[in-house]
Amino acid sequence: MYELILIRHGQSVWNKEGLFTGWTDVPLSEQGREEAIEAGKLLKDYPLTLAYTSLLKRAIGTLWLALKHSDKMNIPVIKDWHLNERHYGALQGKNKKEMAKEVGEEQVHIWRRSFDVRPPQAEKQAVPAVYKGLKEFPCGESLSDTCQRVIPYWEDEITKKIKSGEKIIIAAHGNSLRGLIMHIEKIPVDEIVKLEIPTGKPIKITLDENLNFIKRSFL
Repeated sequence: MYELILIRHGQSVWNKEGLFTGWTDVPLSEQGREEAIEAGKLLKDYPLTLAYTSLLKRAIGTLWLALKHSDKMNIPVIKDWHLNERHYGALQGKNKKEMAKEVGEEQVHIWRRSFDVRPPQAEKQAVPAVYKGLKEFPCGESLSDTCQRVIPYWEDEITKKIKSGEKIIIAAHGNSLRGLIMHIEKIPVDEIVKLEIPTGKPIKITLDENLNFIKRSFL
């Protein structure tokens, strides 16, 4: 039997302001920092040997604070864009409530919670050097698009480390974790879009010897 810890980053400054964030690299709010510290306290007696996170500072900062306050700063940390949040395209930086007034709450709900509908697309931009292996910078992703990078990374990279005995924590984002949970638990598409993942709360996933899902719970 194996166990895995997932944690959505703490509240970011744009979460606090109600803005679409996506790949915009914003820091944690003060509440987000406190959430990450509390997560660390919950992890204090939990064995961890390896950490994964995205390339976005709100996830990296959450992981750093959680490891610091669980006395696990010595474990290796792997940062990879495959675990980034869903790219919200031209919506990034826009206020969710104002967009609801402009285009209607139903349209905003579709953009936020549908599985395969992409947001309005942003302009193309060059791929930053830190995004190794990314051939084209996204202009806006659906949850389905996000799954298409998260799930292969899970299968090709993370599962091998779990089977080798590593005790893993993944600090990522609402949609990248939603896609991962959907895959691990085999949750139907129409159900996964309803799943809410709270910020800063460590989730324990229990798997059998073949990495089949057994149980999900909060620490």
